[in-house]
Amino acid sequence: MKFNKIFYLFLLTNFFIFILSSNCFAADPQIIGKINSAFESIEGWLLKLSTPAAAVAVGTGVFMKKFSFGDEEKIRTGKKIIKGSLFSYAFILAIDLILSAIKSLIG
Repeated sequence: MKFNKIFYLFLLTNFFIFILSSNCFAADPQIIGKINSAFESIEGWLLKLSTPAAAVAVGTGVFMKKFSFGDEEKIRTGKKIIKGSLFSYAFILAIDLILSAIKSLIG
């Protein structure tokens, strides 16, 4: 009886020492690698789509101002569209720059 307890305690201790000393926690699990690559591809697609979207928004604002025919409300709306789209595009580029800097510092 006493031998069984000592034997089980010995096995349990060796098991924990093996688990904690092994290098199984050093690498990312496969699911984490897939999620990271998925987020990187989504980030790439967002950057590729943001440039034409910003260009279309700025163009729409410019045409709205151009063809307002003196309507002050349409001119203000056109200016808001232009400012908003340029601010949003700059924000997207700034976030990409910040994420790239963080990635270079980490890895």
